[in-house]
Amino acid sequence: MKTEIFEFNEGARKADGIAVIIDVFRAFSVACYAFDSGAVQYIAVGEPSAAFKLKERYPDAILVGERNERKIAGFDLGNSPTEILQHDLKGKTIIHTTTAGTQGLVNAQNASAVITGSLVNAAAIVRYITSLSPDKVSLVAMGYRAEVSADEDILCARIISERLNNNYKNYIDEISQLKTSSGCRFFNPLNLEFSPPTDFFLCTMLDRFNFVLKAEQRHDGNITLIKIDI
Repeated sequence: MKTEIFEFNEGARKADGIAVIIDVFRAFSVACYAFDSGAVQYIAVGEPSAAFKLKERYPDAILVGERNERKIAGFDLGNSPTEILQHDLKGKTIIHTTTAGTQGLVNAQNASAVITGSLVNAAAIVRYITSLSPDKVSLVAMGYRAEVSADEDILCARIISERLNNNYKNYIDEISQLKTSSGCRFFNPLNLEFSPPTDFFLCTMLDRFNFVLKAEQRHDGNITLIKIDI
């Protein structure tokens, strides 16, 4: 099994085989918490305008997303697992757009299959890929705003790659060090309203969930995530 690490939207477009689109802070951590909180349908879209259009079709849907880390005007929730846990999502449809993660899903057109990547379900991702025994795995670290390399996404890609090659380590120290690198923004008091410290800890709970989220193209051009228990 060949594994290769790419970055950003360009990397998503290059991805082939099974593509894992990684966004630890925070899109695909949010998606995992949303499903664990009872959401029954998750639709990823590229732009807020597409989210508002879908809202007309699904009037009870919850709009979740960010631009410049902040909740989009007219949306119900920001891109925050802390906010997700504070709301009742049982039976709800989630419509989600972010600067990095959801863009990667939209751009991964050449992969044979696409799943999301995060630390919170890394072990499940490895088990799922291993069960398929593919020739190629493309790990796409979406980075900060899909423009700047992000330590947490690169670390997640490396954890998945190493585990796929039966190389298991203790990553506690490396995850903790994210607090002083790419995760330091969660501890800036100026960001408390939209990027609270609890988001950091929720996003770095390694192997918390035993499911993967598989992306499937919708007829309207958007992406549905399907929860697969592992």
